[in-house]
Amino acid sequence: MSPAKASDGPRKQPPPIVIKDKRRIDPVTLELRAADSGIPEHTESGGGHETPGGAPAGGSTTEQSPLAERTADLQRLKAEYDNYRKRVQRDRLAIREIAVANVLSGLLPVLDAIDRAREHGDLEPGLRAVADVLETQLAALGLQKVGAPGEPFDPTRHEAISNQQSDKVDQPTCTTVLRPGYRVGQHLLRPAQVTVSEPPDREPG
Repeated sequence: MSPAKASDGPRKQPPPIVIKDKRRIDPVTLELRAADSGIPEHTESGGGHETPGGAPAGGSTTEQSPLAERTADLQRLKAEYDNYRKRVQRDRLAIREIAVANVLSGLLPVLDAIDRAREHGDLEPGLRAVADVLETQLAALGLQKVGAPGEPFDPTRHEAISNQQSDKVDQPTCTTVLRPGYRVGQHLLRPAQVTVSEPPDREPG
């Protein structure tokens, strides 16, 4: 056997094993240790700094977008509700006005009979009091007479029974009211029957 070869030099010692205690709290004193310079205290990410909870610092548009959407939905819902409430209120008023107009239309013959009796002087004191109360209550419901002598003739409110020419007028004018008309609000229950006076035709120049 050949003698062992002499070593060329001292053997290299393996690197010492170093155990680092990376705990931030000292288990003995329970105090916060100083940050180790070899360990980064904060980890940088491509999207920005992170908070201890893992959420990006400074807020995120993904967190604000649902809030903005819900706010817009609530505003739109409120506008729709306001429009619905106004429409319901308008429909209620229209239905009420139509119902009142239908009731008052059935009472017009009674008012005509009272007018004829008043013209002929046939209203007794007791009947006159009833007629006055009836007319007052109907007026409180919005019933209004249409047609009076001297009014300009309006075909939408007047029904011309006869017409004549007169130098005393410069436009078609109601001269005599044969039967009064009535209306409730914008509803014309019936037109007034009138005689119309018109200015005479004049030849040009």
